[in-house]
Amino acid sequence: MTEESLTTSYLSVAMTTTEVMQITDGNASTSPKINKFYFRCVVLILGVIGTAANALVQYALVASKQHKVYVLIFNQNALDLFSSVFLIITYAVKIANIRFTGLLGYWVCVIILSEKLIWCGIIGSVINLAMVTVERYLRVVHPAWSKQKLSDWVIYSAVAFTWIASIIYNAAVVFPTTGVTAGSCNQYSIWENQTSKLILFIWKFLSFYVIILCIFIICYWRILVVIRRQIEVMAGHGSTGSGPEHMNKMQISVVKTMILVSAFYAVSWLPTYIYLLLVNLNPNLQIIEVGYYTAEFISWMYICTNPFIYATKFEPVKKILLGLIPCLKITAPNQASESAITSGTRNATTRNVQTLN
Repeated sequence: MTEESLTTSYLSVAMTTTEVMQITDGNASTSPKINKFYFRCVVLILGVIGTAANALVQYALVASKQHKVYVLIFNQNALDLFSSVFLIITYAVKIANIRFTGLLGYWVCVIILSEKLIWCGIIGSVINLAMVTVERYLRVVHPAWSKQKLSDWVIYSAVAFTWIASIIYNAAVVFPTTGVTAGSCNQYSIWENQTSKLILFIWKFLSFYVIILCIFIICYWRILVVIRRQIEVMAGHGSTGSGPEHMNKMQISVVKTMILVSAFYAVSWLPTYIYLLLVNLNPNLQIIEVGYYTAEFISWMYICTNPFIYATKFEPVKKILLGLIPCLKITAPNQASESAITSGTRNATTRNVQTLN
């Protein structure tokens, strides 16, 4: 078994990619094939785009000083940036198609080619996304309680937990099931029995998709109900205070942004989990290689397109990024000068009228 015969993906923990591809190869006459080299090149490009976009959002959060206000959102973007960087490194090594020998080869296989580092960021991102949802829920639905309990050390402890829990989980799965044989990296292919793989997949599906999805639905439904009630109360009292109105707009902006990020997570990972669920429930099911790669590509898109949601929906980030566009910087002074000229003309006309009178 050579490395080229493997299409590594941590998505298929319960049904290793090796087994998926072996079944596919066994049905080569009826399963459409896809060129692995071109697929890896496309994913590499996707990683470059994701890294650049996440880095820009990270800069915008720091420049607008929102990284101190929304620590968990800043951590969310940091995890996506981490995954994007290692998406580039991992797929560059895959394209190189090197032979793995010695201790160095083993660690390259286990740490890089297994996609462990990519998934440290992704799993951490999923955990952090749930924490952002709960935090928003507590601050909007239970504001008095959250002011007393959600101190800085609680938020920073949550940030640390996302990284530590993700690293431990990935290490516990990767190291026992991955190894090098005859110069080939065999990822997630060393299992005691089929039952253990199935149990792990079910646990992962429930923990990182079903439960997370339930948290999104319950928390954001309650948040939207409370925000709508607040808007109705302010409208009923004719409140025009700039302070409450500004806070309400910022709150709505944050909630809208995180609802979109959460919804995109649910949609982008659904094809992969459905595909793997069908495979595990029916091992004799014919595997379509194109479908597998398509599901994997959609999953990778999640970490690379999140920054575009922040850039278009999160107002502080949007303002900073718009300020980086040269044409807008040129337009602003021109508009200011035109306004000054117009104002000067009006003042001069007023003075002339007063003199005539």
